Amino acid sequence: MSMIEVSHDMKNSLLSRREITCTFRGLSGRLKKLEAVDMITKQFNLEGKIVIPVLLKNQTGIPTVSGTFYVYDDENLAKQHLKAAIFKRLEKAKAGPAKDKEVKEAPAEKKESKPKEADKPEVKETKQKEDTKAKQAPVEKTEKKPKEEGKPADSKESEPKEEGK
Repeated sequence: MSMIEVSHDMKNSLLSRREITCTFRGLSGRLKKLEAVDMITKQFNLEGKIVIPVLLKNQTGIPTVSGTFYVYDDENLAKQHLKAAIFKRLEKAKAGPAKDKEVKEAPAEKKESKPKEADKPEVKETKQKEDTKAKQAPVEKTEKKPKEEGKPADSKESEPKEEGK
């Protein structure tokens, strides 16, 4: 029993491509585009051809994924027919696993060379001090404004009274 069920396999002679629509059972949420391309390539013996994953869609309530793939003989023809963004995403996905490995290794080396535990409490304390200062500063400003407004008014009233006496 295969995990891949082909629902539509058609040769599009107008666009010089083969269009395959299939369902992957039991892989909902875990199937990546490059893995799906590898599975399709092995299932249909498409070595040496360009397989482009156009759409992978998860089914609601069912652990299946529906996928649409275009198979081209010529890469230049595929680039003419499809958007450039599709090829950029595929290149990014291919480069992604290599970058992830480098990123995971790099922080491990940094942790060994510099213990950051001593730095963290100091950062937290300064942030707490800044937060308390920020909370206190607006309160003081609002209190000063009514007092300043009140003082000139009181002094003006007191001055005419003194002048009149």
